Amino acid sequence: MEIEEAVATLQAAAEPILRRHPEGVSELTLMERLAAEGLSLFDRPSRQDPEALFRAHFLLFHALYRLRPRLAEEGLDLEIHCLGIRLQPAAAPPGEPGALGEHDGLAAYYLDPANLEGMDAAAVERMIADGLRRIAAAGQGGQDEALAVLGLEAGASAAEIRRSYRRLVMRHHPDRGGDTATLQRINHAYRRLMAGC
Repeated sequence: MEIEEAVATLQAAAEPILRRHPEGVSELTLMERLAAEGLSLFDRPSRQDPEALFRAHFLLFHALYRLRPRLAEEGLDLEIHCLGIRLQPAAAPPGEPGALGEHDGLAAYYLDPANLEGMDAAAVERMIADGLRRIAAAGQGGQDEALAVLGLEAGASAAEIRRSYRRLVMRHHPDRGGDTATLQRINHAYRRLMAGC
């Protein structure tokens, strides 16, 4: 299947799933739902092979990042993370600071199909090992910083993180007089902390 055809098929199948689940779904859940709709790229046996799993992951994220601009025209932001993919009201209207269009390194990576070329099993294993090394090198420092952004101390529970996050989003959302940069720091801190929960 050509990449353009795969993207169109993935977008057509994924968008209704995301609209039915405003709370969001994990990447794995979305893959399972796409497999249930007949997309063999996401079948469980295919996901057992690291190379096939990387290809499925890359194509899914490529399709989602390409879907983002169209959804932004509807005033929606498509949050894309392996732990949570969800539609939410856009933090800033198109064309304003914080709107879609700011540089996003992950989007740039997934939007470039050349990053899928040459990804054999060995390359996927090297990428995983490199990612694990970077996570270990980042250590606790990033988590402490994220806790500080949310006004929390080490040892905060997931429930405390969620409560603080919701309170801060309500206070700093641009629709309520807050600023986009602060809201983005809060969102980044929350995602970082919840990834460790």
